[in-house]
Amino acid sequence: MSISRTHLKGWLFGAVLVAAGIAAGLVLSAGFGGQTIGPVETKAFPPAAKLSGLAPDFVELAKLVKPSVVNISTTKKVSLRGTPSPHLRDPFFDFFGGDPFRDLRPPRQRREQSLGSGVIISADGVIVTNNHVVEKADEIKVLLPDKREFKGKVLGSDPKTDLAVIKIEATDLPAARWGDSDALQVGEYVLAVGSPYGLSQTVTMGIVSAVGRANVGIADYEDFIQTDAAINPGNSGGPLVNVRGEVVGINTAIFSRSGGYQGIGFAAPSNMVHQVVGSLRKTGKVVRGYIGVMIQDVTPDLAKEFGAKELKGALVADVAKGGPAEKAGFKAGDVVLQFNGKAVEDVAQLRNTVAGTPVGTKVQARVLRDKKEKTVEVVVGELPKEAAERPGEGAEDEPGGDALDGISVQTLTPETAERMNLDRGEQGVVVARVEQDSVWGRAGLRRGDVIQQVNHRKVRATAEFKSQIDRLKKGQMALFLVNRSGRKLFVTMKMGE
Repeated sequence: MSISRTHLKGWLFGAVLVAAGIAAGLVLSAGFGGQTIGPVETKAFPPAAKLSGLAPDFVELAKLVKPSVVNISTTKKVSLRGTPSPHLRDPFFDFFGGDPFRDLRPPRQRREQSLGSGVIISADGVIVTNNHVVEKADEIKVLLPDKREFKGKVLGSDPKTDLAVIKIEATDLPAARWGDSDALQVGEYVLAVGSPYGLSQTVTMGIVSAVGRANVGIADYEDFIQTDAAINPGNSGGPLVNVRGEVVGINTAIFSRSGGYQGIGFAAPSNMVHQVVGSLRKTGKVVRGYIGVMIQDVTPDLAKEFGAKELKGALVADVAKGGPAEKAGFKAGDVVLQFNGKAVEDVAQLRNTVAGTPVGTKVQARVLRDKKEKTVEVVVGELPKEAAERPGEGAEDEPGGDALDGISVQTLTPETAERMNLDRGEQGVVVARVEQDSVWGRAGLRRGDVIQQVNHRKVRATAEFKSQIDRLKKGQMALFLVNRSGRKLFVTMKMGE
């Protein structure tokens, strides 16, 4: 909208009159019985020394960091099967169910390209980036800030944290400085540097929105720094930098409904990156700590059952036979409150702490057992190679199963256990049918679950299960130990609701 000079002068004159009127009103109100407003109470605010009001010198920060940030482009071949050529399409074949020669044609191939970022971590050309940037790439090109281009080679990758290390044949490169991600606090300024949409050497600024983000669904081991510094496709693998010019994270993912920036980005913390990259450079794989427990978060109902005062810690649902935890004396039902001197907030934190503990380290764990705290010493072992995932196969709904209100169960036989990829020695009752709108379904029980305990008492057959259920009163809380596709967990349910 355009405004003429005449109208502009009139508008300014009116604004002056309004301002004068407001000032006069304030004077009159102060002079005619209005109460005097005293000084504002400031005791609730932090000391002035902590709130200087001065922002960091982002220009100097950018100059310090940008030389260590590279652009990464990858190329890989993708086979396209089952896509017939439009020139070979014949209505005759459509009438008789499709082209019989379609599957005999050789698959077509297409070259896909993707872009990402990386951080130089040593002067001899070692670079850290995200695994998804270089995964399955046939060719990796690394473009330095001085426009030199090199071929990259993957030294090692870790899909469980979405991190990778690559190498280029170059020397005297400017390596980034690394910081302590554990010292980060919410509200700190941070910079994100990378190549969004291929636009290299792009710098954006924001703050640390949260720390310790887990259960995001990006990787198996998650302890993300959340930031509102603008991160877009192509930023993956680039650094998140604090006000001292230190790398405190590797930008990994964004939360977006549109595919672009929406104010929520996630970065892997530098301390986790340091541990993973060090292991990859040394052995070509990631060596993780292991104690051999299946754990779950403490819910309000579980806290009541096990006597936990707070919704913190990790509940042990099962202990691996022959593992470090069994040798140390851990038991199912223990609530791990501390591990190696650190308070355990939840499952994700304990899992990350154990994984990052050097193999062979003897640590103390504080557990809640039978509503009393106890110290257990455990020697951390090495995480074994994961077995193939067991399919979530359910038990067949055969006749003769004992039926309760909303659920049908059967005795678990060795043959059924083997068919479900469980150990033949496992005992319990298999949920053959469960109505989702019943109390059982609302508690989270599923078809194929094996119920092995009711209120800490073992059940080996349907008769025992029914007997245990009949003892429970309406409104009483029941605690079930459930084996779900080889993983054990506790489930609570209020009877008769």
